[in-house]
Order: sequence, then structure tokens, then C-alpha cells
Amino acid sequence: MGTKTVDETGVKTDMHKTTDEATGTAESTEAAEATEAAATAEKTDRAESDTDGTGTPEDSDVTDETDGTDVTGAGPTGVGQGAGAVVSAALGIVSLTGSWVGTVASARESLMGQLQTSSSSDVGTLIEKGYGNAWQATAMWGGLFALVALVVGVVVLARPAFGAPGRPQAPWIKSVAWAGVALGVIGLLLAVLKYTDVLLGLPSTG
Repeated sequence: MGTKTVDETGVKTDMHKTTDEATGTAESTEAAEATEAAATAEKTDRAESDTDGTGTPEDSDVTDETDGTDVTGAGPTGVGQGAGAVVSAALGIVSLTGSWVGTVASARESLMGQLQTSSSSDVGTLIEKGYGNAWQATAMWGGLFALVALVVGVVVLARPAFGAPGRPQAPWIKSVAWAGVALGVIGLLLAVLKYTDVLLGLPSTG
């Protein structure tokens, strides 16, 4: 009986030792896992810090190249088209209101008419030489300005078809160009009518 009790006590003692060893092993495993998790978190923080910062040289080069490409692909700004539209509208207005070139040409024709006639000339000849030719000269120069305004306006409106695709023309450029075209058509029509004496012809002397 005594020997069995000792044996049971000894077995119990061994069981306590085994439990302690298992507990120590589990604690060591948990400590190792905690250390490994801390190291992984530190590496992750460093990677995120590098990403938020300046980055690697390769990343910097790629960014620089992309920025340069964006600047280069900006394309035309439409300044030339806007200037052409304004010029077209201005020439259209000049064709209707008159220019100093037309005024000088009209005065020159009037002077030449006076030199080519005399006091003995009939009234019809005096009117035609003194006024008719001068008015026709004014109409001719007005028609030339109108024609140039029409051509410039059409070129500005047609320019986007031959430029960079996908870049629409500014609305104000279209509006001003269309105004130049309209003024050019009106001025050219009036010039032709005046030059042929259909509009504001010479008075009859009969």
C-alpha cells in the first residue's frame, strides 16, 4: 500500500511537471508570434512611409516623364484662330463703313474725271467722269475688303477640321468668325450692286 501511494504521488508529480512544461512552451510560442507580428508591422509602416515620401528614383523618373508628356500634348491654344476671327469681323465692318483706301481711290477717280472733261462736255459725261467712276472705285475697294473678310472667316471656321482631333473650337471664336463671314457676304453683295449701278445708280440726265 505504501509503495502504490508513493507511485501515485510520483505520477502526480510528473503530471504537474508536464503541465508546467507545456505551459512554458505555449508562452514561448506566443511571445515568438508577438515578436514576429511586431516586426511585420514595422516593415509595413516603413513601406508606407516610403510610398508617401519621395519614392524611388524610378518613380520620380516616371512622374517627370508623364508631366513632360502632358505639357507637350497640350496642343495649340487657339490664339491664332481667335485673332483671325477678330480680323475677319473687323474687315467686314470696314467693307460696310468704308476705308481710307477707298476714300483716296474715290478722290483720285474724281480728279481724273475733272481733268478728262471740259466745260463744253455734256452733263452726262460730267456726272459719269466726276462721280460715277469715283463711286465705282469706292464700291470696288469695299468689295475687296468684304471678300478678304469672307475668306478669313471661312478659314477660321474650317481650321479645327485640319488641327488636333478632339479639341473643340472655343464658342466665342466661332461666333466672331461667323460674324465676319456674315459681314463679308453683306459687304460683297452691296459692293456688287453699287458697282453695277443696280443700287444707288447715277441719276438720269435725259
